[in-house]
Amino acid sequence: MLFTATFALVQRLLAAKRDLRLEKELALLDAYDAVILDDIGYVQQSRDEMEVLFTFLAERYERRSVIITSNVVFSEWDRIFKDPMTTAAAIDRLVHHSVILELTGTSVRADAAEQAKKEGATTTTETTTTTTRGQPSAKESMRDYNCR
Repeated sequence: MLFTATFALVQRLLAAKRDLRLEKELALLDAYDAVILDDIGYVQQSRDEMEVLFTFLAERYERRSVIITSNVVFSEWDRIFKDPMTTAAAIDRLVHHSVILELTGTSVRADAAEQAKKEGATTTTETTTTTTRGQPSAKESMRDYNCR
C-alpha cells in the first residue's frame, strides 16, 4: 500500500512523463494493491498535471484499488480536472464499484490545534485522519451509482 499526497504523486508522474518513462512509473505503481491519494481537492492541476493524474486513475480502473481523500464535492471537481469530459470520466471510474464515505463533524487536526491553543502549547501533534466531505447527491451525480 502507498500513501501519498496527491501533489507528490502528480509531480512524480510528470517527471516520469518528461523523462519518457511514464509507462515504467505506472508499472511500478501497479505493484501496490492500493494507493491512497491524500487531499486531491487541494491540487489545482495544469493540463499536464490533469492528464497524468487521469492516466493514473484510468490505468488502475477495475484492476487495483485507489483511495482518495477530498474536501471537495464531485460537482466541484471540474476545478481539479479543468475539462468537463475528463472530470466526468474520472468521477465515473472512481465511483464505479466504489464505497463512498462521507465523514462529517469537526476535523481531528482542527480539534487538536484548538485544544493546544487553549492549553497554551506551542506545538501540536498532527494525525493522519482526514475529514472527507462530498458524496454526490442524486442531483449532482452524473447517474445513479450502486456502491458495494
